[in-house]
Amino acid sequence: MNTLFVIVFLACAALLFVSAPENFLTALLDGASKSATLCCSLIATYAVWLGLMRVWEDCGIARKTSRLLKPALKRLFQTDDNAAIDAISMNISVNLLGISGAATPYGITAAKLLDKTPQAEYASAMFFVLNATSLQILPTSLIAVRVALHSAAPNDIVLPILLTSALSTVLGVILTRIFIKPVQSHKVSAAKKQTEFFKTHRAGI
Repeated sequence: MNTLFVIVFLACAALLFVSAPENFLTALLDGASKSATLCCSLIATYAVWLGLMRVWEDCGIARKTSRLLKPALKRLFQTDDNAAIDAISMNISVNLLGISGAATPYGITAAKLLDKTPQAEYASAMFFVLNATSLQILPTSLIAVRVALHSAAPNDIVLPILLTSALSTVLGVILTRIFIKPVQSHKVSAAKKQTEFFKTHRAGI
């Protein structure tokens, strides 16, 4: 991705330098100034929400939210791994607030834990779909970008994003359930017994 960005930047810079060399330096400095302003705005937004997330964790609100989501998440992901469910619930909670960068550490943890579950293929696919569609109640990152770019109505995107992300999430979950079937419980039990047998057999050898 970085290579692609560099190629696009160099191509655009070369085109501007050839077509309008007198505007090249002005455009470069103006773009750098706007980038710095946008970054500062996003840093402030992330600092506020990450601070609130830490407060929620310390106060136990995140843990209570995880408990509320656990029954639905266990059924959706077909797993009883509490550590994975906790990471998933935190990832989803942060994504609901539109802070995708803050959700990444929880997502990485959840992905690693889901890979170790009996339903690894299905659960990992479902988790990927939920992060790709990313249901958002409050798209704070996009609102911050629009504020930094002096939008007249930065909050106008809330309802459209809520509707489109909800539709894409529901559709993604349905399609995942259709095309990637969870492993049946009796097959999982048989696989566990077979693994335990091989471990015991190797230990005996």
